[in-house]
Amino acid sequence: MLKDVVLVQKAELEQAFKDLYVERDVKPFSLGHNLIKVIIGPRRAGKSFFVIHSLRKTGSFGYANFDNEELAQVKEYDDIVSEINQVYGKPKVLFFDEIQNLPNWELFVNRLQRQGFNIVVTGSNSHLLSRELATHLTGRHMPTNILTFSFSEFLSAKGIDTNKVPSTQIKEQFFEYLQKGGYPETIVKNLDQKQYLSVLFESILYKDIIKRYNTRKGKEIEKLALFLLSNAGTEFSHTATSAAIGLKSHLTAQKYLGYLEEAYLFFIINNFSFKTKQQAQSKKIYCFDNGLIYAKAFQASQNLGKLLENVVAIHLKKQQLDGQLDIYYWKNQQKEEVDFVVKKELKVIQLIQACYDPKNPETKKREVRALINASQETKCKNLLVVTNDYEAEEEHEWFGAKAKIKFIPACKWLLEKQ
Repeated sequence: MLKDVVLVQKAELEQAFKDLYVERDVKPFSLGHNLIKVIIGPRRAGKSFFVIHSLRKTGSFGYANFDNEELAQVKEYDDIVSEINQVYGKPKVLFFDEIQNLPNWELFVNRLQRQGFNIVVTGSNSHLLSRELATHLTGRHMPTNILTFSFSEFLSAKGIDTNKVPSTQIKEQFFEYLQKGGYPETIVKNLDQKQYLSVLFESILYKDIIKRYNTRKGKEIEKLALFLLSNAGTEFSHTATSAAIGLKSHLTAQKYLGYLEEAYLFFIINNFSFKTKQQAQSKKIYCFDNGLIYAKAFQASQNLGKLLENVVAIHLKKQQLDGQLDIYYWKNQQKEEVDFVVKKELKVIQLIQACYDPKNPETKKREVRALINASQETKCKNLLVVTNDYEAEEEHEWFGAKAKIKFIPACKWLLEKQ
């Protein structure tokens, strides 16, 4: 019975209140307005925890988790509200978890909002939610992005106060974060990361892609995902990728990549150009959490440089999703490359290289030369190299062009207030 499902989920909710909660570095949503609160991000990133602990401070609320086949298949949606009213005592605040599993969910919550309910929803599919929000909820919703733990949240989960421990300990913790990522449960519950993340990876592929799109090409999609995990931080094209893994067409690769992006497995950064058309011609692929690379990528040995670059990309992507900035990469005809071009409105505000160990003279020369040339082109003087542990401010020159470049350890840069 429907009521039994709601009761079981209430018991699960009460148990969740007892579990350790790590405060997230995001602006809390407000119940002071009647706009629909939309919490969006990867599966198992902590969206539900964020919501229930936020709502707990404000009073009573009703709850339904649609990552449940019986609830997701209900035909009369008012029956769900009726059962919630009985179990929770007619709450005016309703929390619907993994709402994307409910057909035409946006019409349902829109109606409830008009009836005076205060609605909070979570979802793990960016395209589905963004499309339907734009179509049906324009002007009536407030989004909040919850990704896996940032480095500061990772330290909080481990009970580490950066003001009370030596910098060497912070660096040790960063090395773990660099390799194993920030999925909350693996850290809070001290789970076997490789096993947990391997199962999660399969669950995302099946629940959020194969089942949702009713496709029989699960093996092809998985093959693409594994290929991209093994090549995070590198340039790619749909044509070359489809050829590398044996897909029939670059259009197929493009479609499958769209599915993987929607499920918050990967994101793309475009090549920087002042001409919009040229920005989309070249792309680089990144993974939303290093832990998935650790668990599933085909690598004989870890590429710490690429893992560092991926961590920097995630940190910048969080800010992009919150509307603070835009990110690109820069590459010229001589194949010199700057990992990240940070743009705010119409102005480039920072150029960033991710370089694990710049102490090697040839490595430093390559990174610095690209920064100076990109600086000349973009007119940006704010030049940064994010490293593993090297820190300095240096003056450099290349063919008469002078620049001041800051080198900063990633564990320090990630903890800076933006």
